[in-house]
Amino acid sequence: MKPLNVAIFIFNDAEVLDFAGPFEVFNVANTVAGKQLFNVYLVAESEQMQFARNNFRILPDYNFAEGPPSDILVIPGGNGRKIQMHQVPVLNWVKHEASTASLVLSVCTGSFILGNAGLLNGLSATTHHESYEEFEKTFPKTKLVREVKYIDNGKIITAAGISAGIDMSVMVVGKIHGIELAKEVARHMEYTLQLNDRTIFPEGKSVKES
Repeated sequence: MKPLNVAIFIFNDAEVLDFAGPFEVFNVANTVAGKQLFNVYLVAESEQMQFARNNFRILPDYNFAEGPPSDILVIPGGNGRKIQMHQVPVLNWVKHEASTASLVLSVCTGSFILGNAGLLNGLSATTHHESYEEFEKTFPKTKLVREVKYIDNGKIITAAGISAGIDMSVMVVGKIHGIELAKEVARHMEYTLQLNDRTIFPEGKSVKES
């Protein structure tokens, strides 16, 4: 099976864990599987260095024009999304990638970028808890779901704030390559995985949430 291209959008003032969490998960899946299941790379509007939150410096692998077509598109959030969600080149790129990608993921307030790209109309979605009211006012055609780790609409999946992107990404690994690999990824990362209706601990034991 050909490795799936995972394009992670980065921009100035993005929340670091929003993109670093999924980046780690998909690469750890490669390590645990012992083969390249995912080709993970970072994409920005230009190839200039981006300054994520707290001046975390990161150099993208590609710009919009040069990046390979994505199979999985990941859109992070953070304060910078307040600018990015109104940038026509960003929205056009997101819509273009989403038109051919198998999965489109957002983390935290990255859902605002998907919403402004018109990708959440008629769907359910979630976002960072501090942005619930803003999201509902901005996207009346989208049903906001509160207090969940992620919402899976099939092709489009939105995660709650920051670390929830890890849960979502591990779930996506399981969705594509099976739950046992997802558990192994969580175990390798020493991460307590939450799959909405149950918590799966690193050793693989699961319990229903009350």
